[in-house]
Amino acid sequence: MNIIAINGSPRKNWNTATLLEKVLEGAASQGANTTLVHLYDLNYKGCRSCFACKTKGGKSYGTCAVNDDVSPILKKIREADGLILGSPIYFGTVSGEMKSFMERLLFSVLSYTDPPVSLFPKKIQTGFIYTMNVTEEQSMNFSLERHVALNESYLKRIFGASESLLCFDTYQFDDYSKVIADRFDPEKKMKRRKEVFPKDCEKAFQMGVRFAH
Repeated sequence: MNIIAINGSPRKNWNTATLLEKVLEGAASQGANTTLVHLYDLNYKGCRSCFACKTKGGKSYGTCAVNDDVSPILKKIREADGLILGSPIYFGTVSGEMKSFMERLLFSVLSYTDPPVSLFPKKIQTGFIYTMNVTEEQSMNFSLERHVALNESYLKRIFGASESLLCFDTYQFDDYSKVIADRFDPEKKMKRRKEVFPKDCEKAFQMGVRFAH
């Protein structure tokens, strides 16, 4: 059993990465082999519209033909039993690195037939973890629910199953006194960090346990 997590945050030790590590800990507790990939370590771009993945009789039909740092990751995902994506929410959507990665991950394995079908070689469990600075109530202003539902629908269509975990009102800075961010109450942020974030970590751990079954 191989489970891969993809971190779409520029930070390797903060909210998104922590939750992804908890997922992998849960999977490892059930005997799974785990891998964590940090997208900001890689040199790549999004889809180049070369359409090699759609060319009739082409050697790259159903796979991305671009050769860069993402190529071996896409190959590992084809061999995996579970995939978890994780990203902070920037301006109502996932990070630019995650968006570019998703173009490469999804487009090549979604056919242009009518109706579209998945060209991914098997069914695997997938998940998506979102972290964000805004509260649950504030997230409604960004149509976040629609964004999450759309990502989940594509993951289900291509890979067979997906679930989402949303982590709200995250603690952003080690020391709020060093930044100009007076719209936020550091004490309330820290209180949530101590009381709610551990619950999110446990949810992530249990996600990993489910993935490894």
